[in-house]
Amino acid sequence: MQILSTAKLRSDIKDQLIEAYPEVTFRFERSMKEAELFLSEAEILLTYGEDLTVEHIEKARHLKWIMVLSAGLERMPLETIKERGILITNARGIHSIPMAEYTISVMLQVAREVKQVIANESQGIWKKKVPMEEITGSTIGVVGTGAIGCEIGRIAHAFRMKTLGVNRTGHDADHFDEIYKNEDITSMLPRCDYVIGVLPSTTNTKHYFRKKHFEEMKQSAVFINIGRGDTVNEQELLDSLNAGELKHAVLDVFENEPLDPSHPFWIMDNVTVTPHHSAISENYQPRAIEIFEYNLKKYLNECDDMKNVIDPNRGY
Repeated sequence: MQILSTAKLRSDIKDQLIEAYPEVTFRFERSMKEAELFLSEAEILLTYGEDLTVEHIEKARHLKWIMVLSAGLERMPLETIKERGILITNARGIHSIPMAEYTISVMLQVAREVKQVIANESQGIWKKKVPMEEITGSTIGVVGTGAIGCEIGRIAHAFRMKTLGVNRTGHDADHFDEIYKNEDITSMLPRCDYVIGVLPSTTNTKHYFRKKHFEEMKQSAVFINIGRGDTVNEQELLDSLNAGELKHAVLDVFENEPLDPSHPFWIMDNVTVTPHHSAISENYQPRAIEIFEYNLKKYLNECDDMKNVIDPNRGY
């Protein structure tokens, strides 16, 4: 059995895999381009999924399982994978800790006017009268109550925040005081001091957040997007920010990345731009490989109960 990796795995992780599974042949490449010559022999593919094309799937004649070492699958040729009957699993859940920490950190940054404080510091300005707020006791609305959303809710409770969540069916989720269905989101938005988007990129979530949602938010509300960039209509968000319909937006993801240097978001006082930082962690690869190893043991023993199996029809 040959396992081909196109991800830039750490040396210690590669050594760990080789030692733990002597019955398997691993080939580690640094990109899909470097791996193309070996696709025809691979039974299992480890990839971040962003550079996997229809042509690659066609070359991989023996491919049975793709382990995506990330959560997003929007760039993958899911229809072709489905036609071939190839199993897909991903690393859903490994981002919950860093992305929840990011969310709380930027909420605190906005509340404590960190942008203004840093600007004053850089200019040597001693200005004590900068308006500061607390996040303790406020209300957050998390749109997308998966592993990341639930971890945000858990930490938010440490600040005695009220946690409201939105998901497709209105089903219960850990660490949320109240849950709304998608179609009822406009009932939730006026109650929120912070609204956090944690949605995946699918046909149903494209431009999910629109002007009508921003109009329903408090003028003092902060919108934070850590899901996928195309879940927000950026022009309508820009218009709402300029109209004062909400206080601030923290944007870690964008429809086109990197964000164009000339985009107005970069220079707006009421926008904080970060370059897709929210999931970054030194623990990213170890957590992803832990899921892969769990599934590999199931695969080798021909068991069906693997983690994070993806439905190619839904894309998650």
